[in-house]
Amino acid sequence: MTGDGVPDVVVIGEPLVEFSAAEPLTRAETFRLSFSGDALNAAVAAAAAGAHVALVTRTGEDEFGDRLVDFAARHGVDTRWMWRGPGHSGAYVVGADPLGTRAFAYLRAGSAASRLCPADVDRAPVAGAGAVLLSGITAALSESCAAAVVHAAEQARGTVVYDPNFRGRLTTPGDARAVLAKVAPRASLILPSCPADTSALLDTDDPERAAVACLDLGASAVAVTCGADGVHLASGPDRRWLPAVPATEIVDATGAGDAFAGALTARLARGASLVEAVRGGAAAASICLGGQGGTGRVATAEEIDRLLAAG
Repeated sequence: MTGDGVPDVVVIGEPLVEFSAAEPLTRAETFRLSFSGDALNAAVAAAAAGAHVALVTRTGEDEFGDRLVDFAARHGVDTRWMWRGPGHSGAYVVGADPLGTRAFAYLRAGSAASRLCPADVDRAPVAGAGAVLLSGITAALSESCAAAVVHAAEQARGTVVYDPNFRGRLTTPGDARAVLAKVAPRASLILPSCPADTSALLDTDDPERAAVACLDLGASAVAVTCGADGVHLASGPDRRWLPAVPATEIVDATGAGDAFAGALTARLARGASLVEAVRGGAAAASICLGGQGGTGRVATAEEIDRLLAAG
């Protein structure tokens, strides 16, 4: 933990009520209720990986808002900056596919978290945190959310990790590129997925070219995630491929990228090298595949270390 009780990691974004199905949405009839969203998934993963984590958000003044706060607290997340209302708690429905092809239906327009703004960043412990994890999904929720993400990157004195996390149902490539361009010069590490993020935002499905494009935007380092092909890591003149960590069980790919980002950021905040952090994130993502929904299976620090040692 950083000094004076300031969190190791601050995550900014929207926690969501999750209705997940084990079948595609076109035929699913039974749904499991849980709690997810990229920010909550990442915060839970970072806490399980051993960091003191705060989630900065707004939740609805409704029963689901209560449950979201309780869920985060039960998973070790500091909830002091999860403010209530106005607006409803966001939700989404997802049809799960073990191969990773998933369909999402979002129920978040006008949600409480869509009202996040730069003033919320200023009243949260962003500046003093060891690391701040930001997402393109958060930026896509509203103009004020996009401004909050950029402001957080500017105010943070610690490590800034940015996951572009492009979602075509939430934003346009043009708007997402604009945020990436503003955040990149402040980013210690950018985490684009290939080809989903790189094709939409960087005009390439080549991970090495994508890494160069992010460095050219001003990022200090880039970890391009390529599924089973591993991670292409670029930092200054150093370029290397890190192999994927094989999963022992695959149930649902939902939240695996968030687990990667959360565990990686936790390790960076606690002093790990960039390579060590990325490898830890890859192991956390692999373990996450064994559960249904974004927080169905969360890797502990001990589990991550055991999986890496076994490999």
